[in-house]
Order: sequence, then C-alpha cells, then structure tokens
Amino acid sequence: MTVFQLLMLGASAFFAFKIYEHIQTLKDSKNESGESSGNANKTAHTFSPFSPEALMIKADAAFEEKDFTKALAFLTEANAKEANNPEILFKTAYILQMSGDDEEAMKYYKQALEVDKENEFIHNAMASLYRKKGEYASAKMHLEASLAIDESNPVTYYNFGNLLVDMKHNEEAIAMYQKALQINPELTQAQEELAKLQ
Repeated sequence: MTVFQLLMLGASAFFAFKIYEHIQTLKDSKNESGESSGNANKTAHTFSPFSPEALMIKADAAFEEKDFTKALAFLTEANAKEANNPEILFKTAYILQMSGDDEEAMKYYKQALEVDKENEFIHNAMASLYRKKGEYASAKMHLEASLAIDESNPVTYYNFGNLLVDMKHNEEAIAMYQKALQINPELTQAQEELAKLQ
C-alpha cells in the first residue's frame, strides 16, 4: 500500500464523518415547516451541490480508477470552495506528479507545506521531486525534516536510501535500507535495493 493510499484510507473515514456533520447542520437549519430558514444568511457555499469534503471523496474515487483528469477537476472545485486546505493541496500536487507535471506539482506541494509545515508526507513528496531533478541537497533537507517529524516511518528511510544511492553514498544508503527494514521487515522495495548493494 502506497503512502498516498494509506493517507486516503485514514482521510476517508474522517471525511465521511464530516459529510455526516454537514448534513446534520443542514437539517438543523430547517424550520418546523421543513423550509430552510431565511435566504439572507446563505452563501454560495450553501447552494453548492457538494462540500469540499465530498469533492475530495469523489477525487479519491476517480484517482483509484486512474482518472486523473476527473480527480483534478474535483480537487480544483474543492480548492475554490476551501482555499489553503493542505489536504486538498497535497492531493492535487500528488495527482499532478503522477500525471507527469512535476513543475505544477511542486507549486502545490510548496503551498501545502506553507499551511502545514509539520506534514511528513509533503516533505517526502517534495524530496522525491527534488531527487528526480538532481537537486540532492534540497531532497536531503526535506527527508531530514520528514524524519524530524516522524522517525518511525520506514518509507522515509527507504526514500533516503534511494537518494544516497544517487549521491554515490552506498554505505549510508545500506544503513537507511536496514533501518527501513528494521521498522517494516516486509518492505520489499527496501529488501530489493539493499540486495543490490550487498
């Protein structure tokens, strides 16, 4: 299961609860006759058919079907309704990255990080893009930041190992892969990369 899939699994339960809360709020705002109370206090958001949370769920479903265009459309609408939501920004960036638009993805990752500086997944994703561009110092900085937030994530150690291989620091890479496997012995990617170096 990928980092994004794990993230979406946890987020889905949270968003389902938020949708339930939203529906309850709408019900509570109705008067006894069943009509909504006064139009004066309504906003464009109230008239919208989908909440940002519902749009993210739709985006997740489209992503699972590998329909990145539809997923991005849902996330764009969600972002318009709830600007500066780090979850929306992160998911948008990830899908752009999966679509091959690394430059645009990086913009969204940076926006997400501005809002949520302590998010290890954003740091990991940015490190991946910097590594791909050959900007190893920036990649290393983000991986170190990710480990400072959570030193028990095996994926971060695995990613760090990959970066160190690219930097020709094989002994340090071995240590990173071993650390990843110490935390999760079934991380097959780390097993395979470690075997190449031993």
